[in-house]
Amino acid sequence: MKLADLQKLVARGEDSQLQFKADVHSADALAAEMVAFANTEGGRIIIGVGNGGQMVGLSGPDVDRINQLISNAASQHVRSPLSPLTENVTVGKGRVVIVVTIPKGIDKPYFDRAGVIWLKSGADKRRVNSKEELRRLFQISDQFHADELPTKAGIDALDKLRFRDFLRDTYKREFPDDPAELIRLLQNMNLATESGLLNLAGVLMFAERPEWIKPEFVVKAIRYPGDEIHATDYLDTEDFAGPLQKIFDDALAFVMRNLHKVQAGRGVNAPGVPEIPESVFEELLVNALVHRDYLVSAPIRLFLFDNRIEIISPGHLPNNLTVEKILTGISNIRNPILVSYVAKGLLPYHGLGSGIKRALDAWPQIDFMDDRDGCLFTATVHRKPVGELALVARTGKTSGKTSGKTSGKTSGKILAALKEDGHLTISDLASLIGVTQRSIERNIRKLQEQRKLRRIGPAKGGYWKVIE
Repeated sequence: MKLADLQKLVARGEDSQLQFKADVHSADALAAEMVAFANTEGGRIIIGVGNGGQMVGLSGPDVDRINQLISNAASQHVRSPLSPLTENVTVGKGRVVIVVTIPKGIDKPYFDRAGVIWLKSGADKRRVNSKEELRRLFQISDQFHADELPTKAGIDALDKLRFRDFLRDTYKREFPDDPAELIRLLQNMNLATESGLLNLAGVLMFAERPEWIKPEFVVKAIRYPGDEIHATDYLDTEDFAGPLQKIFDDALAFVMRNLHKVQAGRGVNAPGVPEIPESVFEELLVNALVHRDYLVSAPIRLFLFDNRIEIISPGHLPNNLTVEKILTGISNIRNPILVSYVAKGLLPYHGLGSGIKRALDAWPQIDFMDDRDGCLFTATVHRKPVGELALVARTGKTSGKTSGKTSGKTSGKILAALKEDGHLTISDLASLIGVTQRSIERNIRKLQEQRKLRRIGPAKGGYWKVIE
């Protein structure tokens, strides 16, 4: 590193990945700083720079002493040992600054010699002092996942009819009458612990009353008047509880009933087309329910305003994921048990990493915010002004993905849409083309009879193939 590069780095000031120290004398104190960086995102300790950014430098003997201190701290005062990189930068008049780079740890959590786990908190560090934070560290290192957490619920908490139907429809298997056999089956399906109690995934998907066992994992929805949160005023509000499938259905229905409907040139007796395609909220709600951080004891919040709709999930993006990465389809599984069962048709799930892209394809006016300090992930769906919707209603010109891009009969529009995306549902097609679902179903039957369209796979989880 050149002196000019060091000066630019120091000019940034201290933050969660950069710390200044004028001098170091304690291996234990240095080890604590290294542990905090390794347990978070990694970073640099610059020794020879004061807290205010003054480049005081170190003498030759100090450099030798501190380099030995760094080696001892990293190898003997940290568990597991770390391998930091050091670089000496001459700053003039025989003075040297040491830049110590601590990489993001791959064997988290790291402890200091006293057994304390440290995390970075802005430019400072803090102890891990809760079970939730400790579990999250194990989750990040892929040693533990929240959806396998044991609960206090036994098999008597199961919604036997729901689980029976899932077994029959998915595995062609009957519900076991023998309790011991049922427990073994749940354990083999990763839905119960070795002690025979349901884990979190089993409770969330198949318990009769999950909210009695885990009351914090619900969805709270509010429709506010205007564009801001009100302390007391609201137009509609509801809390959604139950198994994930029920929460999803109820939350989606809440959103759709609070959206404007556009006639778009159709008869007054015809059902209106939602201002935003239903598929957008299908994707975003599934994403929120499946990928939220279940180590954070908080509900998903669904806020509807005149100009936007916000879906706020507990937990920021895991590991090294960023908003830019998820927009390209890169994903990281936080709750692998939930994902595996949702992919079997429990919810309208179309594949890992595809949900965000599908939502944006149907409605590009969506913003995503990853709040790492607040431990939240927010999807904001922007709505069109009422005046613009009124224009659409008068002119019949919709802004859907397919309308305006294709012409001809409804059947031709269906083929064009399914050629682009074979996973579109009947509801998706009705919203995009601007006709009723019954019309879509009628035209699809004709296209199948004409051998222009074929269904591949089951009704849930399959897709449409256009025959050239």
